Amino acid sequence: MLALHPKIIDLTLDRMWRLLEALGNPQNALPPVIHIAGTNGKGSTQAMIRAGLEAEGKRVHAYTSPHLARFHERIRLAGTLITEDALTEILDECYAANGGASITYFEITTCAALLAFSRVSADYVLLEVGLGGRLDATNVVEKPALSVITPVSVDHQQYLGETLPEIAGEKAGIIKRRVPVIVGPQEDAGLEVIETRAASLAAPVIAYGQQWHVTREGDRLVFQDESGLLDLPLPNLPGPHQIQNAGAALAALRTLGCGEAAYEAAISRAEWPARMQRLRSGPLVTAAPQAELWLDGGHNPAAALAISATLDDLPKRPTYLICGMLNTKDINGFLHPLAQHAEALIAVSIPGEAATLSAEDTAAKARAAGIKAETAESVSAALARITTQAPQARVLICGSLYLAGAILRENA
Repeated sequence: MLALHPKIIDLTLDRMWRLLEALGNPQNALPPVIHIAGTNGKGSTQAMIRAGLEAEGKRVHAYTSPHLARFHERIRLAGTLITEDALTEILDECYAANGGASITYFEITTCAALLAFSRVSADYVLLEVGLGGRLDATNVVEKPALSVITPVSVDHQQYLGETLPEIAGEKAGIIKRRVPVIVGPQEDAGLEVIETRAASLAAPVIAYGQQWHVTREGDRLVFQDESGLLDLPLPNLPGPHQIQNAGAALAALRTLGCGEAAYEAAISRAEWPARMQRLRSGPLVTAAPQAELWLDGGHNPAAALAISATLDDLPKRPTYLICGMLNTKDINGFLHPLAQHAEALIAVSIPGEAATLSAEDTAAKARAAGIKAETAESVSAALARITTQAPQARVLICGSLYLAGAILRENA
C-alpha cells in the first residue's frame, strides 16, 4: 500500500471518492458520526467522548491516527480493537477494489476503516482527522451528527498554510451545513475563521468562552453551559490542558443529550497513551526502579507548553529529558518551553525512522535553547546514564509519537 502513491501525504479527496464508490460507498452507511479536527487534543477529546458514550451503554466505533505500537489501534469496532483476521480481510478487499490505482497509505486505510464500520452495528462513529480537515481522507461524511474542533495552532505548515487563519480554515473544512460544531479554546484569529465558516453553513457554534466554560476549582472541574453547571473530579488524564479537552468532550456529550453517567465517565475513565503517560512496568522501569518515568508524544510548540504546564503541576523533582524528533518539526519551538524544567537533555535518533533528526542535531538545538545536552545511542542507554547520576530523577521521554510508539512496543 505504501507503494501505491509516490507521496505519503497528498491532500485531495479525488482518490477517496473513487475507491469509496468501488466499495459501495460505505461512508453513507455509518452510524451517527462525530468528526474531530484540531492541532492538539483531538485524541484525548475523542477518548473522553468515547468513555462517556460507552458508560451509557453505547456501542462506539473509533478511528484515530497515527498508531503507536500496532496499526490495529487505529480501528476500534464497537469498543474493541479490530482483530488481525478482520484487519487483513478488510485491507485485502480495499486493495483489490483499488485495482492498483494511485492512492496514499492513509487514504486506503481510511477506506478500510469506513468499510469495517459500515458492517458492524454501533450507535456512534468517532472519526479523528489525520491532517487538516478540508481535504483530509476522513472528510467524506455528508452530514455527521456533530463536528468538534479542538485548539488550533501552527503545525504542518508545508501542507496547511503558514498562518494561523490559513490553518484554521483547513480545520474548519469539516464543518457541515446545519451540523452543530463544538469549538475548543482558540486564538482570536483562528476563532474568527471558524465562526465565519460555520455562519456560511448555518452550523450552530458551541464555543468555549461563549456557549460553554470550564475551569479548575481546587480539586474539582467545573463545567457550565446553557443547561447548567457540572461539578466533577479532575480528569484522570494528567495535565492542565486536559481541563479544556474535557470541556470540549462534555460540551459534545451535552449536545448529544447524554446524562450524568456519561459526564463522570468521560472525566474519570478515558485512556490515551503517550500523553504524559506514567510508565509503571516494562524493561525501562525495571532498569530504573527509583526513577519516575513519563512518556509524551507531543511534537509541536503548543504540545510543549502543555507538557511544561503539566510539569509545573507535579511535585518538584530533578527532571531530565530524553528527546528524539523528526526533522520536519519545529524543534526550537518545542524545546524552549521545556528548558526551564530540564536539568539536562539526552538526545536520541528515533529508531527505524528515515526522517529522524539526528541525535547530534537535537542536542545542538537543545544547547541553543539553554539546556545542557549530550547524545546516546538509545533510550535505554540514555536512561542508564541519567540514573547513574540521579537514581531518583524524573525522566520524560518526549519529542515524537514515533519515538513514543517504539517505547510502548518495547515496554508493553
